[in-house]
Amino acid sequence: MCDDDFAGLARRALRDGGCSIRAAAQAINYDLAYLSRVLNGKQRPSPKLARMLDELLGTDGALASVVLDADDRSRVARTAANPSKLDAGTVDALAGVLAAYRRLDDTVRARSAIPSTLAQTREVVRLLKEARGPHRERLAEVASEFTQFGGWLLAQERQDARAVRLLNEAVELADELGNGTLAAQALNFKGYLARRQGRPQGVARWYSAAAHTPGAHPAQRLGDLLQAAAGLAELGERDDALRLIEEAERLADPAAALPPPKTAYWLTPEFNRLNMGLANLGLARYADAADHITAGLAGLPPELRDAPWTWEHRDALKRAVEAR
Repeated sequence: MCDDDFAGLARRALRDGGCSIRAAAQAINYDLAYLSRVLNGKQRPSPKLARMLDELLGTDGALASVVLDADDRSRVARTAANPSKLDAGTVDALAGVLAAYRRLDDTVRARSAIPSTLAQTREVVRLLKEARGPHRERLAEVASEFTQFGGWLLAQERQDARAVRLLNEAVELADELGNGTLAAQALNFKGYLARRQGRPQGVARWYSAAAHTPGAHPAQRLGDLLQAAAGLAELGERDDALRLIEEAERLADPAAALPPPKTAYWLTPEFNRLNMGLANLGLARYADAADHITAGLAGLPPELRDAPWTWEHRDALKRAVEAR
């Protein structure tokens, strides 16, 4: 990851936290001039500074994780110059950066992560086009995940056309790999975008497509069926919505018996209670909706309970409580 990307990412995270560079320097006891140089991309951040900013912003070590050590920086630079020499270490480093961005999505506004995420996505896709050898398939998985994550961030900020383009690219990459888990997740994000657009037809279509993608994980299928049911309920297709809920309920035990897929690590039974809440809200079962969403929010890990993306579920809970 280039230092300019770190600088922009940290600067935007400070802005979202209502913290000026001067206030940050005082809070972490760093020289203002040094911090300014780092946050303006003129000096490389030290691992210690990144950790201090993580503590200040509550970003769970994510900023520190995007600062590559000297060996990884050298390895990634060599691969960028000669993609045909792709090695496992480079793929590991890029996967680590992606994991850090995902953690940032749980603490900062999507808009803060978009520029750096898209820059990294472009670089990973460029490497993939020229990469050769035994590590290319794993790089393709990272590229598909980077691409769909960029689409997810754009969907949150309602940059719809760009989001759709990236999500379509992510599905194509996943299909080339034969990776149903990645394909289903990209389709899930298309369903999310349709919900943000207020298009219940799209909600039902894309979540249903995700649920029935060959190779999808049971926890994915369960959550996607419930969200497709919510779309059908909003369209007045109550019987079909109830059928999907029953199908989802039959997946509860298989989904709980397996760990969530690494590319959709949040799909715990507790998280899927949020999806059950959305389905019940669509069916005007307001008390059940409130109970499921309340339990789902309470069941999230502590670091996720105030994540920016939970606003949708909190809003749904408010509507359910007011209507019951």
